[in-house]
Amino acid sequence: MSSNETPRGPVDSSRVPRYAGPATFARLPRLDEVGTADVAVVGVPFDSGVSYRPGARFGGNAIREASRLLRPYNPAQDASPFALAQVADGGDIAVNPFNINEAVETIEAAADDLLGTGARLMTLGGDHTIALPLLRSVAKKHGPVALLHFDAHLDTWDTYFGAEYTHGTPFRRAVEEGILDTSALSHVGTRGPLYGKQDLTDDEKMGFGIVTSADVYRRGADEIADQLRQRIGDRPLYISIDIDCLDPAHAPGTGTPEAGGMTSRELLEILRGLASCNLVSADVVEVAPAYDHAEITSVAASHTAYELTTIMSRQIAAARKDAEAK
Repeated sequence: MSSNETPRGPVDSSRVPRYAGPATFARLPRLDEVGTADVAVVGVPFDSGVSYRPGARFGGNAIREASRLLRPYNPAQDASPFALAQVADGGDIAVNPFNINEAVETIEAAADDLLGTGARLMTLGGDHTIALPLLRSVAKKHGPVALLHFDAHLDTWDTYFGAEYTHGTPFRRAVEEGILDTSALSHVGTRGPLYGKQDLTDDEKMGFGIVTSADVYRRGADEIADQLRQRIGDRPLYISIDIDCLDPAHAPGTGTPEAGGMTSRELLEILRGLASCNLVSADVVEVAPAYDHAEITSVAASHTAYELTTIMSRQIAAARKDAEAK
């Protein structure tokens, strides 16, 4: 798509009430309706890798339902993301719920296909296991990528019950496979008890920096965003957001809640502060709507995905404009 072409945007809410019609993300067109997209929003209804409460397989559709109230103009970033780039809902990647290894392979292959069209991915989980195949696919295109991992937990443990692919192990596997740029890795929002101090030692050896939820509280979103920008630089960046980085007051609908987390406002402000980073794809995972009430968690997740989508759309439009000016 050139800068002169107009992307197809959301359904007009002045003509069709927000609560009516199919629940695509932000009421955007389906991918098959537009052919190709600059940003493809895809769901991965998979939660066979969880270690506590299940239900994240329903997260993607809960986020889509909550996104009905998103509007086309994002004042926080002074941008209309759906006018800057073609964003479309790519539906769900159907994966085997009974075989984790097969599911991981299926997700990677589907991501390869989507990225091969030139799209960036905004993935709605699903549990955090899905981050590994997504990172594998992104690294095939961009090489080892920088990673910002928003989560209450490290997710760099080795195995659970002998299983190497779970929602607590994806980033250890990613480091082992060489698909992450270990000079530019950081957890954000971590807190709560660990199995032992060795967890932190092992994590540091892998190259991760840590910004705890207490750091965010004491230092503020702007300072944290500045620190993260300096760590990432201009490297290709993948952002993976476990919604449990938020306090249970802001995200009760998740599988492994921990007290003392960030507010939704802090998360959104940090993301807005990363708008200059080279965001190549992202995910929002671990929304488990069965434990939610009043859509608190899915609303927070939908706004999180909206900010990430806006960042990608702005960068796509700027790159297209620069290319056409040459």
